[in-house]
Amino acid sequence: MFYSFLRNCARLFYLIVYHIVVIGGENIPKEKGGYIIASNHVSNNDPPVVGITFKGKYTFMAKQELFEINPLFTWLIKRLGAFPVKRGAKDNSAIDRALESLKEGRIFVIFPEGTRSKDGTLGHAKSGVTLIAAQAKVPVVPVFIRYGRKKFRRNIYISIGKTIPAEHFDVDISDRKMLKQVSATIMDEIAKLQESMPDVD
Repeated sequence: MFYSFLRNCARLFYLIVYHIVVIGGENIPKEKGGYIIASNHVSNNDPPVVGITFKGKYTFMAKQELFEINPLFTWLIKRLGAFPVKRGAKDNSAIDRALESLKEGRIFVIFPEGTRSKDGTLGHAKSGVTLIAAQAKVPVVPVFIRYGRKKFRRNIYISIGKTIPAEHFDVDISDRKMLKQVSATIMDEIAKLQESMPDVD
């Protein structure tokens, strides 16, 4: 109940402050959980933008530094499903948290590049997204987000691709080369969404 209240507050805020355009809305899964959303990452607004577009409860990794800003902000993002992860470190507990959330029927949001892009260009995917999808045996929905340049009622376009079925991630998780190759195919789908994205002012 409280989660829904916070989500609705966030949705109202973003719909007032921004002009959000959803492309490929027909590709949003009917299920309210049990799958992964893999998106490019260019802004701290990315998680809430995804969160108000898809229906369901979310879990997502957030850099450790965000949990050190202040107690109120930490409390809020935890309530909305965030958990900390140390960038550049192998964190098996983060993988376990992601798997547990998917088992509970949540939507797990991940940014395969592992960090924000400063210039909007797509980077290389890390193997984590495939590692999680393979172990959870769940599908992945590719997403691409682009922001306009206006200061008020800024345009935000979020493009949703077709779901990549769980069978695509039936791989040997001990094979690091294969994990990276499959993760690269997810970025390829995100890149296709980028190519078809209209100009944003």
